[in-house]
Amino acid sequence: QWATIRLQKGVKKPQPQMPQTPTTNGIIERDETPMEKEIARLHRADFEFSHIFYFCRKGFEAIVEDEVTQRFSSEELLSWNLLTRTNVNFHYISLRLTVVWVIGVIVRYCFLLPLRFTLAAIGITSMIVGTTAVGQLPNGSVKNYLSEVVHLTCSRILVRALSGTIHYHNKENRPQKGGICVANHTSPIDAIILTNDGCYAMVGQVHGGLMGVIQRATVKACPHVWFERSEIKDRHLVTKRLREHVADKSKLPILIFPEGTCINNTSVMMFKKGSFEIGGTIYPVAIKYDPQFGDAFWNSSKYNIVSYLLRIMTSWAIVCNVWYLPPMVRKEDEDAVQFANRVRSAIARQGGLTELPWDGGLKRAKVKDTFKEEQQKNYSKMLVRNGSVG
Repeated sequence: QWATIRLQKGVKKPQPQMPQTPTTNGIIERDETPMEKEIARLHRADFEFSHIFYFCRKGFEAIVEDEVTQRFSSEELLSWNLLTRTNVNFHYISLRLTVVWVIGVIVRYCFLLPLRFTLAAIGITSMIVGTTAVGQLPNGSVKNYLSEVVHLTCSRILVRALSGTIHYHNKENRPQKGGICVANHTSPIDAIILTNDGCYAMVGQVHGGLMGVIQRATVKACPHVWFERSEIKDRHLVTKRLREHVADKSKLPILIFPEGTCINNTSVMMFKKGSFEIGGTIYPVAIKYDPQFGDAFWNSSKYNIVSYLLRIMTSWAIVCNVWYLPPMVRKEDEDAVQFANRVRSAIARQGGLTELPWDGGLKRAKVKDTFKEEQQKNYSKMLVRNGSVG
């Protein structure tokens, strides 16, 4: 806070008095006037070349500040956290601040990073060795108990490796066996944050390398659901295996992130409906990180997993709040999409997140042709309705 105030004083310059005008929180002020009224205001409802300006303006608005792209970059901080010196006007101001920043770099890279790396190595090694050993035991209550002990212990070591400070709220609503836990997704460490407080059966694609070694070891001790690349594209096969898991009330709750990609801790995007077609009880969980101590968001388009983990392990700490929401079941008059939207709204409200209807897949994919065709159809219907097209 002191650094932020000092920076603000350093860049403060007298500004000429300007007339007071309404302002918005965005870069540009959007006009939400419907297409019909906007074009009618430009001229007539018949086709005119001037109509092009409406679509041009909407295009510029989307390019400058659309609702989707800004959710895939780190959120802007209200104060300087000594982790970066390039946000907005956070540049060199004084020797005093520079010295503080350099001392912070030394502490984070020379002291915290080696300690955290050591703890992470211990946690991963313990996870592989422990689950492999437990996996040799016959199925039964003893094996399940030891598996939960190993998973909880190793997850807590990994959280310590991130200097994690996690506040869990409403623990009476924690997911129960035979249920499905769904949460908003900000980072790959979301799973560790949740398994620090309870055990879950993970769902995901089979990987190679170190992640593959961990997957093969953990599945021996715990009924995780791993899919081959070819299998995960078969939605019916995925649904069938998940239904079989949920049907067994002795198995751990499944942990699913329905957004399918990481969002920057400010919003919740569209939930894929597959998780809500399985049946069973849904246990919503809202996760909200405090960016003041470190940015947990993984921008996978900008950083690979190694670079991301380096940034995480050289931050000051990972601080977040986790809210367990009351369990929810699908109503008789609801389809899977409506149920998914209801669960998403509950998570967004609890976490103080913006609710957006867009598919997180737009992070890497182009806009679907159906979206563009919808605008073309609306425009053509308007012309037909006004008799300008025979």
